[in-house]
Amino acid sequence: MTEKTIETLNNKLDELIAAISRLAPPTPTPADLNSADCFVWNAESGVLDPVQRINRVEIDLIRGVDRVRDILVDNTERFAAGLPANNVLLWGARGMGKSSLVKASHGSVNAGRSAADVLKLVEIHREDIDTLPRLLAILKASSFRFILFCDDLSFDHDDTSYKSLKAALEGGVEGRPANVIFYATSNRRHLLPRDMIDNERSTAINPSEAVEEKVSLSDRFGLWLGFHKCSQDDYLDMVDGYVRHHGLKIDAEQLRAEALEWATTRGSRSGRVAWQFIQDLAGRLGQNLKD
Repeated sequence: MTEKTIETLNNKLDELIAAISRLAPPTPTPADLNSADCFVWNAESGVLDPVQRINRVEIDLIRGVDRVRDILVDNTERFAAGLPANNVLLWGARGMGKSSLVKASHGSVNAGRSAADVLKLVEIHREDIDTLPRLLAILKASSFRFILFCDDLSFDHDDTSYKSLKAALEGGVEGRPANVIFYATSNRRHLLPRDMIDNERSTAINPSEAVEEKVSLSDRFGLWLGFHKCSQDDYLDMVDGYVRHHGLKIDAEQLRAEALEWATTRGSRSGRVAWQFIQDLAGRLGQNLKD
């Protein structure tokens, strides 16, 4: 092989390397954790995207769940203060303010805290649970404390990523970082379909052991906070609270009649239904809702 041929091959190789380098994704830039109080984990790029405007309501507007509200706020305050606290699973009826309460508790606990001492909220999407170890490696290196939040967490029959979550919460050698706590919402108490658990019980040689494997994930949450369907009085109390907060002008009897009719047409009563009614009402009244 001549010297000219070798030089030509080297040039071609350099061009190939340069082309591959251009195709490679750029090195992710570490997030500035001082830039916001809330972030969303972008699993594809491996970075934390800051959220400048958090979609949440005032904690006083969340009605009908006073007991679980107080428990969650107390747990969050203890964690923010560096005291022992539990992972929390908020489960139960849809539309009763589970995710709203997590975000409202975060805002309530941060009120009055200095910028260096605020509690950070990081949302991870359900489909990105298998990247949790990567995220925890980033968070544990920070001096801040974090609520790691997953909304509407549940697993299907053939989904094994729940095992990664089990290990990340408490089961691994390293365990959950001291500056991270995990909050999740779900319509399922055990995060898995009921028929999946029943099937394991009916087909296993040792039914109790098979079921234990499936439900042990929810046991990693020290606090289970249940949300149940609200009564008519609770529903109307939610509506009244929103009306007062946003200064909507409407006769009390008319408000009650329209709110009940709205719930009847929806076939349910919940905090979500109450808020949807308020948005419709404000639109019809020609009034804007407060930020």
